[in-house]
Parts: sequence; structure tokens; C-alpha cells
Amino acid sequence: MSRAVVMPLRRPERSTSARHPARLRKTVALGSAASPESLAARIFLLAYDPQRGRLTARSKLGKVLRAAVLVDLQLNGNLDDDNGRARVTNAPSPVDPVSAAVLEELRAVGPRRWRHWIDRRGGATVRLVRDELARAHLIKVEPHRVLGIIPADRIALRHPLVRRHVLRSAQDTLRPSRLVSRVDLRDASVVVLAATADLRTVVSKDQRTRNKDRLAQLAVRVGPAVPALKKALQQSQYSAAG
Repeated sequence: MSRAVVMPLRRPERSTSARHPARLRKTVALGSAASPESLAARIFLLAYDPQRGRLTARSKLGKVLRAAVLVDLQLNGNLDDDNGRARVTNAPSPVDPVSAAVLEELRAVGPRRWRHWIDRRGGATVRLVRDELARAHLIKVEPHRVLGIIPADRIALRHPLVRRHVLRSAQDTLRPSRLVSRVDLRDASVVVLAATADLRTVVSKDQRTRNKDRLAQLAVRVGPAVPALKKALQQSQYSAAG
């Protein structure tokens, strides 16, 4: 009588996805604070040096913030480029009070070269952006006196993680694996404007050198405010040297 042969049951193979479960995308917890939408506000935060505990690039910050507001207005559809001039459209005014104030300037005067608007009211724009960030509780502004005589403001970050998140998002646009045509244009605007103004708290000298071609490609996407900012900063440097 033949003996029945019992074959061992084969365990079903585990799928590759079961052996190596997909990693969950990390979410950034910013607590009660949120990253600002305004490009000028983002750049102001990034101009702050956490290691030194102070705001950097004060001499050129006004021009950079003005350029950031112009880019914001263009992205929102409030401005068009008309043969090298910024022309106001019929789009609804932005909610951001700083952008709305600059837009009113343009409406009152009419189309002018982009650089014309970058060179205007830089100090006032810095104060407007600073006050909005203080109102949003992202920075703390404390008045003090330099050498006990000169009135000045001491600025401190209330939420360093917000700045870190903005910086990471901007620098992420420089990764070679990301197509220039697919990166977020607002993040690209931050890194391009910062590189144009040599804000090394955002883009180091080495990063600018290594990513020279990519930054040039991103600058084309950002638009006419970038070369206008470059010319405005160069003229300021020449004037200071002369």
C-alpha cells in the first residue's frame, strides 16, 4: 500500500512593499505659528541670522523687499510686464497690506521701469514688513539705543522653526533632481532674490557658485524684477564706492 506524500505548504511570499513599507512623508509641525505667504516677509525672516542674533544685509534689504513685493504682485496677477515697465492690471487688490500699499503707489504714478519701483521707499517697506511680522507674532521688536544715544530696534525670532521651514523650502529648489519647470515659483523667487542680493543666510557663496546655471534658469521663471534688482544693487555699490 503506497504511503501518501504530504507536501509542505509554501508560505506566500511577502511583497516588496510589505517587506519595505513606504515611508510616510514627514509633516512639519510649526505649532501655533504659520509660515508667511508674503515673499517679502519670508525674505525678512531669512535675512535674520540666528547664530548672530541679528538682522543682516540692512543696507540692501529695502531693495530686496521691494523686489519681492513686485514679484508677489506679478504672481498674484496685479502686475504685467509692458516692454520693461511694470503695468498695473485690473485684478483685485491683494490682502497683504504691504503689497496693497505698494500697488497703490504704482496705480498713482503709472507704468515705470521695474528698477524705478525697487529704488523707491526701501526703508519704509522694511518697516512695514517688520511691523506685519511683529503683528503676526513671528518676530519681537524691542527699541534700544546704540551707544546709549542712537535709537534702533532689536529684533528676535519668536518661532525659529518657521524660519527653518521657509529656508528649507527655498533651498530645496536648488536640488538637481527637481525640474526647474516644476519647482514652486514662490520658493524659487525667494532663493533667486536672495542669491541676487548675496544674502548668505539663505544662499552661501559656495552654493551660488555650484548652482550658478540653475539659479539663472530659475531667475528667468521669476521674471523682470530679478535683473532690475541686480542693476539697482550694482548702482548702489558704485555710488557707495565713488
